[in-house]
Amino acid sequence: MKSLIWRGGWAAGIAVLLAAGLAGAQTTARKSGGRAALASRSADPYLGAIVVDAATGQVLVEDKADAQGYPASVIKLMDMLVILEKVQGGQAGLSNSVNVTAAASRMGGSQVYLKENESFPIEDLLYALMIQSANDAAVALALHVAGGTDSFVAMMNAKASELGMTNTEFHSVHGLPPASGQGADVSTARDLAILARALVQSTDILRYTSTRERGFRNDTFIMRNHNHLLGSYQGCDGLKTGYFTAGGFSIVATAEREGRRVIAVVLGSRDRKVRDAKAAELMSRGFAALPPLPPPQPAVTNAMDLPAPAGEIEEEPVKANGWILPSLLGLLGGLVVAGVVAWVMGRSNRRTL
Repeated sequence: MKSLIWRGGWAAGIAVLLAAGLAGAQTTARKSGGRAALASRSADPYLGAIVVDAATGQVLVEDKADAQGYPASVIKLMDMLVILEKVQGGQAGLSNSVNVTAAASRMGGSQVYLKENESFPIEDLLYALMIQSANDAAVALALHVAGGTDSFVAMMNAKASELGMTNTEFHSVHGLPPASGQGADVSTARDLAILARALVQSTDILRYTSTRERGFRNDTFIMRNHNHLLGSYQGCDGLKTGYFTAGGFSIVATAEREGRRVIAVVLGSRDRKVRDAKAAELMSRGFAALPPLPPPQPAVTNAMDLPAPAGEIEEEPVKANGWILPSLLGLLGGLVVAGVVAWVMGRSNRRTL
């Protein structure tokens, strides 16, 4: 009997533990949004990399640039491009107020801790997007601009197709690992360089991405940029980092020196410091590989503007037919004088006779 009681108690204990474990797993899944398990797409030193000339798009250095990986928060660069083009087109204003929804306030990961019913200008949330890599700001902006995250993702994919980013597919506005049943955001180093080049050429993104620290919510929260190349690599003024476990560490970096700009992309590195070191190395190699600028062309001088040679007198050019009127006037004057002289001599002769 005692043995049966002991066994029954042991079984009941196991059942309680299993139930508690299941409940805990369900709670964890709810808190994490039920994230899907992803196979790792990272490598040492990286999955793929590329450097391009920002002015021409010429590839200066590349290594496995078409390997497809998980860019993570780097996809927020597409958020920026879509929103800033709306601003430039007059469909939105940087001072427009964005109301924070419950959905935006519940976003995890990197955030600025938006609260439901708070309100911020678009510009403040763009700084949060680029400096703090705030997922809650990404959702708030997407809802404001497109009315829904799915609609905004459709705009992101349409823009990627327009730019020729043929190996890119977006499923989120923030770059977090996908929820169960959803697809993962994927891209390549080459495609991300195309996106970066569109940004630095046509928008005002650099004032956001070059900011290393900025206050939020009346400076009660200090945002700090995740791009460690700012201030440590000469000329670096952007653009964006990204990370989650399966995707590794990624960065789209850009720098300008002596009026020339390069863009480097490192996708899927297993170590943050390796990622940053490789990005710096690639930008330096890119600057070294830039083709020389053509020599300045001499100014074209109009021959009419050249000074007269020494010893010669510069004359006013003769105008066509300029002699006709003076000649006619001279002839007429001569006839009048001759007539007057003849008349005077005629009278004198008559008096003499």
